[in-house]
Amino acid sequence: MSESRQAHAAKKTRRNEGKAGDGAQRHDAIYRAISDAIIEHRLQPGARLREDALSDVFGVSRTGIRKILQRLALEHLVTLTPRRGASVSRPTAEEARDVFAARQLVECGLMEQVVQRATAADVARLRDDARRERQALKAGKQSEAIKLSAAFHVRLAELAGNATLSEFVGRLCSRSSLILAVYGNTGHLGCESHDHDELIRHLESGSGERARAFMQRHLKAIEASLSIAEAPEETPDLKRIFDGALG
Repeated sequence: MSESRQAHAAKKTRRNEGKAGDGAQRHDAIYRAISDAIIEHRLQPGARLREDALSDVFGVSRTGIRKILQRLALEHLVTLTPRRGASVSRPTAEEARDVFAARQLVECGLMEQVVQRATAADVARLRDDARRERQALKAGKQSEAIKLSAAFHVRLAELAGNATLSEFVGRLCSRSSLILAVYGNTGHLGCESHDHDELIRHLESGSGERARAFMQRHLKAIEASLSIAEAPEETPDLKRIFDGALG
């Protein structure tokens, strides 16, 4: 190999290593950026996520992007399709119902522990989260309000002291944001702006049963606000379509 070719090959190798060598911390940041864009509806269900475009945007290798997309696929935020690549997942009606059924089981079940473990400082942080969510809604910042609403539910779950279940709640909330994008009504988060404040009052009362009952009503209200139904399967009028097609 000539000296000039060797220099060119070395330069190309360094460039590729620069893209691929950002490390786990860099990949985590990219994962969060894509995840947030999905949760906040800046990336809509069905949107294609091209590896080459994401590689250019974030300055990492396509191999790194592929790993991040695979991680998002495991959390059902991204769908990987052979020959088509990655796209933002579009939950089916059945999946939407399953997600809310899971949230009922887990989040309601955690309320007793949350009431027992929550400190005054914890309640103050929840109240601040609820306040910021209301402010975002009032200012018309829908994407920010969606993210804050999900964060409120995740913080609640974390207070129960079970890291595995709180992580699961975080994934369910992320999938719920996709469900809102597909089946929700424009300008509506599912969560009423005053519901989180009401829930905080039940936590402060020290009644786990009341908090559990309110969470159950709250989640049912979110689900009821959605138009969860598959698009009806259309039966084409074949006679009309093919009339005269063969002469």
